[in-house]
Amino acid sequence: MESIKKSKGKTSYLNPSIKEGKELHGYIIEKISHLESIDSLMIQLVHKATKARHVHIANKDKENTFGVIFRTVPKDSSGVAHILEHTVLCGSKNFNVRDPFFSMIKRSLSTFMNAFTSSDWTMYPFSTQNKKDFFNLMDVYLDAAFFPSLNQLSFKQEGHRLEIKQNNTKKFELEYKGIVYNEMKGAMSSTAQVMGRSLLKALYPDTTYSKNSGGEPLEIPDLTWENLKAFHAKYYHPSNSFFYTYGSFDLEDNLAFISEKVLDHFEELPMDTRVAAQPRWKSPETKTQKYAFSDPETDTTKYQACIAWLTCDINDSYEILVLAILEQVLLGNAASPMRKALIDSNLGSALSDATGFDADNKDTMFSCGLKDIAKSSVNQVEQLIISTLEEIVNQKIDKQLVESAIHQIEFHRKEITNTPYPFGIKLLMSSAAVIIHEGDPACVVNLDNDLEKLRKNLKTRDYLENKIRTYFLENPHRVFFILEPDKTLEAEQIKQTKNKLTKILKNLDEADLKQIEQDTRALEALQEETENLSVLPTLELSDVPPEIEIIKPDTIDGINVSTAYDKATSGILYFTCPVGAGHIAPGLFPLIPFFCKAFTSSGTKKRTYDKMAELMDLYTGGIAITPFSGAMFNKNADSHSFLAVQGKSLDRNVGKLFDLIKEFIEAYSFTDFERLKSILLQYQAGLEASIVSGGHRFAISLASRSLSKASHINELWHGIFQYQLIKGMAEKVKGDDNKNQFLNTLCADLGNIADSLFKKNNFKPAVIGGKKSILLAEKKIISIYDTLKKDGRNAFPTPDIEFDNKLPFDGWHTNTAVSFVGQSFRTARITHEDSPGLSVIGKLLRSLYLHREIREKGGAYGGFAIYNAEEGIFSFASYRDPHIVRTLDVYKDACKFIIEDNYSTTDIKEAILQVCSDIDKPETPGPASMKAFYRDITQLSDEIRQQYKDSLLRLDKKRIKQIAQKYFTIDEAEKGTAVISGKTKLEQANEKLESMGRQLLTLFKI
Repeated sequence: MESIKKSKGKTSYLNPSIKEGKELHGYIIEKISHLESIDSLMIQLVHKATKARHVHIANKDKENTFGVIFRTVPKDSSGVAHILEHTVLCGSKNFNVRDPFFSMIKRSLSTFMNAFTSSDWTMYPFSTQNKKDFFNLMDVYLDAAFFPSLNQLSFKQEGHRLEIKQNNTKKFELEYKGIVYNEMKGAMSSTAQVMGRSLLKALYPDTTYSKNSGGEPLEIPDLTWENLKAFHAKYYHPSNSFFYTYGSFDLEDNLAFISEKVLDHFEELPMDTRVAAQPRWKSPETKTQKYAFSDPETDTTKYQACIAWLTCDINDSYEILVLAILEQVLLGNAASPMRKALIDSNLGSALSDATGFDADNKDTMFSCGLKDIAKSSVNQVEQLIISTLEEIVNQKIDKQLVESAIHQIEFHRKEITNTPYPFGIKLLMSSAAVIIHEGDPACVVNLDNDLEKLRKNLKTRDYLENKIRTYFLENPHRVFFILEPDKTLEAEQIKQTKNKLTKILKNLDEADLKQIEQDTRALEALQEETENLSVLPTLELSDVPPEIEIIKPDTIDGINVSTAYDKATSGILYFTCPVGAGHIAPGLFPLIPFFCKAFTSSGTKKRTYDKMAELMDLYTGGIAITPFSGAMFNKNADSHSFLAVQGKSLDRNVGKLFDLIKEFIEAYSFTDFERLKSILLQYQAGLEASIVSGGHRFAISLASRSLSKASHINELWHGIFQYQLIKGMAEKVKGDDNKNQFLNTLCADLGNIADSLFKKNNFKPAVIGGKKSILLAEKKIISIYDTLKKDGRNAFPTPDIEFDNKLPFDGWHTNTAVSFVGQSFRTARITHEDSPGLSVIGKLLRSLYLHREIREKGGAYGGFAIYNAEEGIFSFASYRDPHIVRTLDVYKDACKFIIEDNYSTTDIKEAILQVCSDIDKPETPGPASMKAFYRDITQLSDEIRQQYKDSLLRLDKKRIKQIAQKYFTIDEAEKGTAVISGKTKLEQANEKLESMGRQLLTLFKI
């Protein structure tokens, strides 16, 4: 598709030979849609022989994406779809090795590789910039999905299995193991996961959505290998498949490859796997679900309550837009009437999990409610939601709120970024549900007709108010849903599992026990087996571009205060302005993250918080202030701490963006005490929810906290220390005793932080966008700059903050059924000649050792070896791990492994490829320029980056071994260790450590 055609000033990829109705490689082109907002062309095709469907998005993006999706409709909660997703990636007809998926991560320059299981689909996507890599990966993915080995040992490893162990009394008993089994034990320890899964079960009782597609831990052991294979045979067929390609690579090449590798080997298999609509109720219902909560001190205030409604069909694009607008109007910002009513009620701390509009199911749903509610207040939530909706309908919706909602949809539709996923992946994720429910995926991007229809209908009296009546007040298919904490549930579930295992053991004869032992030994042998991976395709180092991407500021006449980047940013201007934190009093340093939350959420001296929130949504893509800490990349490695004021807007709203930023800086205010309290409680709730979902990151932060000042600040600002600070502050504002005195002090402290930030010498603005918008932004920035006070001191170095440099050996207990084990130690920074080798060692350890020992043998969801080049810290971590002591031993053995030279030159080449994939990930012009600006701020020069890459590409086995000997022979006492787990698991770990005569974990409550 080389030909291009200019249309309305944009470039469209239009090959004249590609027309609707034309046949290509056994496909018929059904529909061609111009996606003007992202300057792309969508081509929808169907394969004649198999009825496989294909969506291709053609554009000039060099980061190309592939995905294959299957509609998977589980009939129970055994996790069959999820376990199958894992097991198909464990070897296939043409790539009969144990783990081709993880092996390809090593042999690729992919920018994204993963697989996902949703409620009604399973997806296998990847992205890469390299054409050879694209077809290598597609070859492996296609073979895995359509021709997997599905051997029984892989099922036992990935799903579940029985193993025999000795208990404390030396008696034999059975235990369950398996990667998905442990993953879901961890997932279902998350209150948000329990809430989301249970709400689907309550609202969709008669469809597949009532089942946990990931698997309920108590039901996963009911799945048999035979059922798994039958599920694959039923659903993983081209007639039930949906292919997706995106980017600059030729469509015809993609189609020819897919046909040759898969479709030519199949015929149509008549099937109907469509998800039926949920039968509608005639009257509302109430449902209650218990969840395990182990803290008896707070269990009476840990209820959640919400109302959820079944709304429109997923393929009604106009009504989807209406509901998206209603979500933004009702819940989108602090001025939204439903959000405001719920938060201001003081019945709970934050919006309930799963709040919002969910358009990913056959029948869409809308939910809103509160979390952290007292038991006595639960029923008030239902009354509050209904009465608020009635009030909104009677008093009418503020038209400016509607315009704000439309603007937000317009802005996010226009903004193209590769964060957190490549843009092609994001488009796939947003359109997958529409694709598998046989809707038109072009409608996900092309909203103009629906927006025009909406604007016309908004002129009709009470249009949105009537939609609220239809979808919420008069809709009988709604559930009042209550999530109830239960401090006995975890023990009951453990008991239930033990009883089940005891019963199984009683019914096993000698032959059965012998078979379990044989399977265990066979799996261990398989996991230890050295494989010949030469059957897998690979890249060479010659496929890696040797140069780095260099982005320099642009010189523009009239730009004197700002650093400017004249870039094509799709009509969006980006602004960022670091302000050093060096003059903030050390005692106030822990407050900085909360200050950042409160600064743009508390209102100003001129306007209330809700009015400012409304204006931000009306005119901007967001305004925030964000804390950054780390080490400069100079020889002295000075610590830096700064906050960055950031904002973005459409070009037409640049003036409004800076008017709002100016008001925040010049008229900040923290005097609304009720608002401060509300922000504090919402912040606490968000931190609390993130601990179990991101436990490995918290464990690394705790383990690293004594290794440098920057690491200490990172823990202080982003770790468990921050959560404990906020939790303590939240307790002070909940009661009546001295609440106002505390809030007075907090208000003064936040004001002191602000006073120390906004000074002329401490203001380093940058703007990214089109030249015209940059010039307008500069005038506005100067008007802000001119009002700042002078202060000749440099505020970017970090002040002297004392911290305990004693290395931790800690256990931190919280509400989780699995563990996260972190360990960290000092190495060398990016400016040191050993740095590239340490990056490679991290990849070697993860792929060659930790993956096998932590994931395959240990049953954890993941094991990590992470080299932090900025700080010069090397860390191990595990995620959703059933073990603690064993994992610590694995880390120790990992150091021995890398010292003992148990790797080949090919392994080193593959590890270098992985590091290159990380450092060469592309970004769109706006974010890429912003990253370049921050590299300049922290003195990470292009010379350092290029030298690093040059050294990386020259690494050999001898050099890696030298570096390993230098850093991985250190004593265990020189490593910081931190474990996040349940209290019982930590106590059991200490019992085991004590029996071995080893140091015990010092236990703390999170």
